[in-house]
Amino acid sequence: MRYRTIGTDPATRREVSVLSLGAMLFGSATDEATSYAILDRYVEAGGTFIDTSDNYAFWQDGGQGGQSEELLGRWRRSRGVGAEVVIATKLGARPLAPGTSYLDNPEGLSAKVIRESAERSRERLGVERIDLLYAHIEDRTVPLRETVEGFAELVAEGTVGLLGASNHRAWRVERARAIAAADGLPGYEVLQYHRSYLPPRLDLPSELDPDGDVGFVGPDLASYLRAEPQLTLVAYSPLLKGAYARPERLGAEYQLPSTPARLAALRAVAAETGATVNQVVLAWLLGSEVATIPLVGFSSVAQLEESLAAVDLELSPEQRARLYSAR
Repeated sequence: MRYRTIGTDPATRREVSVLSLGAMLFGSATDEATSYAILDRYVEAGGTFIDTSDNYAFWQDGGQGGQSEELLGRWRRSRGVGAEVVIATKLGARPLAPGTSYLDNPEGLSAKVIRESAERSRERLGVERIDLLYAHIEDRTVPLRETVEGFAELVAEGTVGLLGASNHRAWRVERARAIAAADGLPGYEVLQYHRSYLPPRLDLPSELDPDGDVGFVGPDLASYLRAEPQLTLVAYSPLLKGAYARPERLGAEYQLPSTPARLAALRAVAAETGATVNQVVLAWLLGSEVATIPLVGFSSVAQLEESLAAVDLELSPEQRARLYSAR
């Protein structure tokens, strides 16, 4: 395993593995025994960065979520896991009532919600401090200053370490960080968005934003990350739910003129390296100019093993150039 540092403040920054484990479906679609087996193998291989959310996985049973955090809490206690494993969670998108969702009834990002939801997450996870806490989705009904100050209060109290944002427009992230900087408060340092080798269409209206999908790393966010190298990108769903191995699973947003050429280049590099297409995608992300930590979820130990092997896969400059230039 390899490692990198996230965050800049010596009091809160952490060294984490370059491959993050997504626990979204642990305790729901992925049963406890399988979840424990994946977690155990990940830690055994040197993995130290686990990702969840307070609303995972509300859609499985029409509830409000919390199953993933609860399972991680049970696993931590049963294995004696402590601060050596960094656990990141998110708040803001938990449905306020069973049968609703983050689209029509989200908890939001008020100071009151931030404090109360973070406390519930700490209880479920069984931790005194949340290592990394994200604002999961935007809440434009609350002033940004209130959200910034609400997160900062928890950092000052020591119940939260690093702060992050997910599924926000780049201008909203920058505005929040500017407010924090002007007031001498901690701001977002880790950004979690969807990034993969295949670029999708970004102009299609989404559930969260009529101007297009706010969860993808588009040109504005990519440019922002290049200009702010102290930020870390955590890239969720990098393997497109298995679609690289089975391209027929690709959604409409990936039906672009460049897709066939990119897939052909990917398969060619995989053949040259003796790796799988999934491993090449992860290696491409790990070697990106923008500091990127792939976040991958698994439903079996075998899937995890494939991704672990990608950590040591080095692509040559020529192979990277071909992958970048395929159109």
